[in-house]
Amino acid sequence: MTTSHHPIAIVGAGLGGLTLARVLHVHGISATVFESDPSAASRTQGGQLDIHEDDGQSALADAGLTDEFRAIIHEGAEALRVLDRHGELLHDEPDDGTAARPEVLRGDLRRILLDSLPDRTVQWGRRITGVRPLGDGRHELTFAGGSTVTSGLLVGADGAWSKVRPLLSDARPEYIGTTFVETYLYDVDERYPATAKAVGAGAMYALTPGKGIVAHREAGNILHTYVELNRPAEWIAGIDFNDAAAATARIAAEFDGWAPELTALITDGETAPVARMIHTLPDGHRWDRVPGVTLLGDAAHLMPPSGDGANLAMFDSAELAKAIAAHPDDVETALAAYEEALFPRSEAFYADAHEILDLCLGERAPFGLIDLFNGDMQGERGARE
Repeated sequence: MTTSHHPIAIVGAGLGGLTLARVLHVHGISATVFESDPSAASRTQGGQLDIHEDDGQSALADAGLTDEFRAIIHEGAEALRVLDRHGELLHDEPDDGTAARPEVLRGDLRRILLDSLPDRTVQWGRRITGVRPLGDGRHELTFAGGSTVTSGLLVGADGAWSKVRPLLSDARPEYIGTTFVETYLYDVDERYPATAKAVGAGAMYALTPGKGIVAHREAGNILHTYVELNRPAEWIAGIDFNDAAAATARIAAEFDGWAPELTALITDGETAPVARMIHTLPDGHRWDRVPGVTLLGDAAHLMPPSGDGANLAMFDSAELAKAIAAHPDDVETALAAYEEALFPRSEAFYADAHEILDLCLGERAPFGLIDLFNGDMQGERGARE
């Protein structure tokens, strides 16, 4: 079997991997993205993201996609509300059209990145089963089915459970004791008017210490909900999420006595509930320089959800692409420059991410989060996602 060689191999066709490929393309540098999904449409891509001016929007500008990004913004989605468990309004902030962090669907953002790349940049259905160094900064990737490729530069943009990370670090993600259970409601204004009113035009937070219901209104009259629970892994494992009705009932029981317009986001969910157990890498995760390989996004700095993950992944990618373009004949100098800036940049976000999760589910919930919203909103608005 012939093994093909790729000067730059990117593992993962998420927002980070695609942004890296796009910014490299802008600079006239080719790369190949290997993705385990069989196609771009094989699974949903998650909910809305608020794209920050200093990182996500900056990366899209480097990618030459600002106009395309502006065209997919969900207008009005920057509104937010905080309710108590009885549905009483505690905090209300309408979207006045001046927000610096507009909301877009992750799937739409991925689409404009894919559309901007030359044909065959992404190789679909390429699930990696092994990676090994060959010396001189080269690596061999083995895929399900036994085929292999080699790389001159290997970039792990493959998320929390990265297959590339072990080349650089022994760190593994650990569960932090919080799980988000994901559900959806459709045609909400007609079918669930009380719930639609409670959520409002953008994001809604109903939080108490240890648990809460967070919902976002998405384009197409959809409510996308994350039920947030501080529970041990054993408690989550005790729920059979293959039995949607039983799982829904078990999660809903945790919110007995809450307002029905809020619990409807759980009990009336029109998709099977999906448990997203929150894992993180050690705070300030970093590694020693290893020739020919690096990481970006969650593969590099997995942290609690805080609204920064996708933005950081795209910014990492743009910065790496620009470092490669600045040192086209010296990959090691490019990687050293990228990582020298990456580590302190990402480390600064770890503490913020833990703090935001505590504001949502800690002892002062929801009033700590309200204090945040009433404070430096321009600097801290990323707490919303």
